[in-house]
Amino acid sequence: MSQHLPAVVVLLAVLLQLGTMFAVGRARMRYGVKAPATSGHPDFERAFRVQMNTLEAVLVFLPSLWLAVHYGSPLWAGLAGLVWVVGRVWYALAYLKDAAKREGGFMLGSIGWLATLAIGVIGLARAIFAG
Repeated sequence: MSQHLPAVVVLLAVLLQLGTMFAVGRARMRYGVKAPATSGHPDFERAFRVQMNTLEAVLVFLPSLWLAVHYGSPLWAGLAGLVWVVGRVWYALAYLKDAAKREGGFMLGSIGWLATLAIGVIGLARAIFAG
């Protein structure tokens, strides 16, 4: 299972990104915000920010996860990745309701990301110095 856990995390990250895309599309239709506009009703703007923030986060998370899996431990990388996913889902759901309530999810997601980064950096450093 530890071999497959990181792949499950990647799949969950992709599904999360797709979910945020659908939320923006639904908000565009509900509030009449036509593309390429990125402002309008506050509920639309929150959905749009959730999508963009998730995209920004996934761009640093996925390479960190890959490094952690390859140079560290697939099990620990996968577990840290699950923490990231749970944090980002919490962040997204909280932000969609009230932007002021997103901090808990942001912090949990950041812990997951930093854990994958640390696992990858330590593993890579060990590989380099081991020759």
